Amino acid sequence: MGTIRVGTAPDSWGVWFADDPYQTPYPRFLDEAAAAGYEWIELGPFGYLPTDPAKLADELAGRDLKVSAGTVFEYLHRDDSWAGTWQRAADVARLTAVVGGTSVVVIPQMWRDQGSGAVLENRELTAAQWKRKTEGMNALGRAMFETYGVRAQYHPHADSHIDSAENVYRFLDATDADFVDLCLDTGHIDYCGGDSLTVLERTSGRIGYLHLKQVDPQIRAKVAAEDLSFAEAVRLGVMVEPPLGVPELPPLLSAVARLELDLFAIVEQDMYPCDADVPLPIARRTRRYLGSCTVPSLRFRR
Repeated sequence: MGTIRVGTAPDSWGVWFADDPYQTPYPRFLDEAAAAGYEWIELGPFGYLPTDPAKLADELAGRDLKVSAGTVFEYLHRDDSWAGTWQRAADVARLTAVVGGTSVVVIPQMWRDQGSGAVLENRELTAAQWKRKTEGMNALGRAMFETYGVRAQYHPHADSHIDSAENVYRFLDATDADFVDLCLDTGHIDYCGGDSLTVLERTSGRIGYLHLKQVDPQIRAKVAAEDLSFAEAVRLGVMVEPPLGVPELPPLLSAVARLELDLFAIVEQDMYPCDADVPLPIARRTRRYLGSCTVPSLRFRR
């Protein structure tokens, strides 16, 4: 039987950027992640947590926390994008590996601005752009693994070019399973009109990582009707704590358990911006809810 190690991330504390006055300061995030009962965390945006390995290791050890993964955005469909993407990815992969993480979650850069929601480029990729993105992602996954020993976990995302289930399948068909895994984010899949359980079953051979999220269907319907950006949707509260939204997590976690994989399932609830007192009670309730799910392979501590 595999093990599903459940953790959390800065995203669940309203953190989207390395430095932002509306965000929870990193010491409070670390304190509250531990207080909520989690052992594993993600690094979040590079620069939010200390980037000096010794300082970061001390901050983690003082709270009995461990790192599952770092995070980086890619824009490999653009011309001449390799050097900049690799520089950012290498920084994240290096720090992740030094503090014991085994993965880097790679997110496609959105065609809308992450903060304002302004449209920055076309919603659809050309055939040439698809080719650049998938070939570039193969190279990025290989380079991170061969240089730093970390796996690329590719994370489909709302308002990006890898969003719908169909685009996820197309992306996976064109990338190398030896170096590119799928980070299945249940919130983003359902937000983009897919069904997480169906995607899980169809892509089970590529699953390397999970993000656990739920979507409010009524708010999502408003977002679709008015063509609102993901940033606007989050401000409206489209991502909700379980079990208040979709997809249902117990059947999905049970399906993951049947795959007998060892992987991380990181709780994320997009809440940017949010009051600093909001995340901890939600994190505690979510931790209790997940602990009540009858999935024997779930682990919250070593």
